[in-house]
Amino acid sequence: MERRGPLGSYLFRYPSISHRDFAATLRGIFLPELALLSSEKIFRLHGLDALRALAIVSVMIFHLQTSLPNALQVIGNIGWMGVDLFFVLSGFLIGSQLLRPFAAGRKLDVTAFYIRRAYRILPAYLAVLLLYFAVPGWRERPGLAAPWKFVTFTANLVMNYPEEMAFSHSWSLCIEEHFYLLLPCFVIWQMRRPAVWKTTVLVASVILGGIFLRGWELFHVVRAPGLADEESWALLMKRIYYPTYCRLDGLVCGIVLASILTFRPAWWAKVSHRGNALFAMGMMIFGAGIWLFKGKYPSFETPGGILYGFPLVSIGFAFLVSAAVASNGLLRSRIPGARTLATLAFSLYLTHKEVAHVDRRIFPWLEGNTGWLAAGVYAVTCLAFAGSLYLCVERPFLLLRDRHMERERSREVSVGVRLDPAS
Repeated sequence: MERRGPLGSYLFRYPSISHRDFAATLRGIFLPELALLSSEKIFRLHGLDALRALAIVSVMIFHLQTSLPNALQVIGNIGWMGVDLFFVLSGFLIGSQLLRPFAAGRKLDVTAFYIRRAYRILPAYLAVLLLYFAVPGWRERPGLAAPWKFVTFTANLVMNYPEEMAFSHSWSLCIEEHFYLLLPCFVIWQMRRPAVWKTTVLVASVILGGIFLRGWELFHVVRAPGLADEESWALLMKRIYYPTYCRLDGLVCGIVLASILTFRPAWWAKVSHRGNALFAMGMMIFGAGIWLFKGKYPSFETPGGILYGFPLVSIGFAFLVSAAVASNGLLRSRIPGARTLATLAFSLYLTHKEVAHVDRRIFPWLEGNTGWLAAGVYAVTCLAFAGSLYLCVERPFLLLRDRHMERERSREVSVGVRLDPAS
């Protein structure tokens, strides 16, 4: 008899699926290019494409808002939150990859995990970094940090703000790399003697610890007596906005969601058919986060946002991600273009600021032009360059990664047969 859970009934063409098996497919579902490379027939969850597309479009509008029509100002004011949505999605995806082996009763292959991440991130990142150092005209801002800061992914911890602003958006990639490096260690430690209370204490410690750290930095460093506004602003960026230890809320929320889907399928089954309710709850919590930030970029004048806005926004996004993988609801709808934007999101994030800068150098009429025609030029050129980077760098290395991992799996099977001749 076929076994179909509330998720398995529409995710797979195969007849047998458990809730735990769902976590094993998240890699192919979340990243469109990986779904194309996989031999397993997987239906796409369009909601995840939509959220990834929303995240990159929001970030692009935020970074380019001074060159875009005033009608996009509302999005531009809160577009920085798109990075937090990326963090939640990453926590969900990477957490699922790391937890799946334990759910299946296997050991976690940490080396294989690091190899997969290296193939995914490093080629495109290093290609763009090479452009920064080899082609000065590529830099969107003057002042480029030393190469070692980018190569070691420590630029967000030792950034000399505002003097070193070229490729400043690499700060979020630094946080992601720290996450990739440390999370397997925490997962292995946590899974030695797994318990709900241990996970709860760890998650609460990270969230509350972030609130405490941001509060200490805000009230004792950023807003210290005698500082000019410019000095306070620079300290806010260097001590609160960029450092990894202050921005873990989104990643942790994504991991919590992955843990529930992987180890508590019965909990998920109770709400998986309430996609619209999850979406509405997410939007309300997200709205509360926006209110704490007063609908603008984080500032030392919005202490409520600095302390509690980051976790609220992340929790709201976690509800949206859960709505995206639910069995019904608004986020189940396919949005034209979302899949393409989701596929190109990483390349777009790496290059959109630089491409817009080059546009203004090539087409002088774009300088100071905030019309829709200018916005169209930025959109077309950013998509074209990101598409080229994806096709020439990202995708070839993803294919190479798949072949490498397949050879490793074949070698393991071969070794197993030699060790057990009777098999």
